[in-house]
Amino acid sequence: MSTLARTRAEFVAAWNSFVRRRTAVFFTFFFPVILIVIFGALVTTDPTGGGLFTEPPEYYLAGYLAVVVLFTPLSRVGSTVARHREGNRFEKLATTPLRRIEWLLAHTLVNAILVGIASAILLVVLWLLTDATFALSPALVPFVLIGSAVFCGIGALLGRVADSQDGVIAAANTIALPMLFLAETFVPPELLPGWMGPVIDLLPLTYFSRGVREATVAGGPWLADLAILSGLAIAFFLLGAYALPRTD
Repeated sequence: MSTLARTRAEFVAAWNSFVRRRTAVFFTFFFPVILIVIFGALVTTDPTGGGLFTEPPEYYLAGYLAVVVLFTPLSRVGSTVARHREGNRFEKLATTPLRRIEWLLAHTLVNAILVGIASAILLVVLWLLTDATFALSPALVPFVLIGSAVFCGIGALLGRVADSQDGVIAAANTIALPMLFLAETFVPPELLPGWMGPVIDLLPLTYFSRGVREATVAGGPWLADLAILSGLAIAFFLLGAYALPRTD
């Protein structure tokens, strides 16, 4: 079998495994609806007063998308790696021609498609339930797909380091929650201390949220953010593939 055939076979197996888990399917695609209903209402309660949610509704589009791009691949890939380790599945895979980089590529493609569908649902719900005005820029597609690849790679690293699926979830939340609120998503950078600037620039999610906001709301340049995000995606993908165990 060629690399393409092996990757395709693993992709089909991973996709069918996800589809058979109806609860996972429901919450993966219904989560954006819950997100907009809750936070969309909060954003519009006091748009001119004090507090965090004082920016125009469209400002938070990048934050909503960041939640899906961050949590879905980070937890799903991490849990999958941990589950494979617990079931000694990597030992079985080691007896096949499937390479670690092909395995991770297949699961990254599955998660990128899931995140893409969830993001599309999010955009539709945001347009229907709020008065946010934003442009449907074609740049959203590479940002969502490449952003998903970044956190698939990080998820693979977490799955390798954590000793169980519960450990992956705990580690993912520990990493994702601070990143979500520090990466120029829901909290404007001017509300944070000045010394946080270098920290913000180190977060992969920052370049996703900046680029999405420039492409959909501000109308500014976004190619530099996409380039940095692409470089991070390649780096974390290769690290994640290398971290996958041959046996466990």
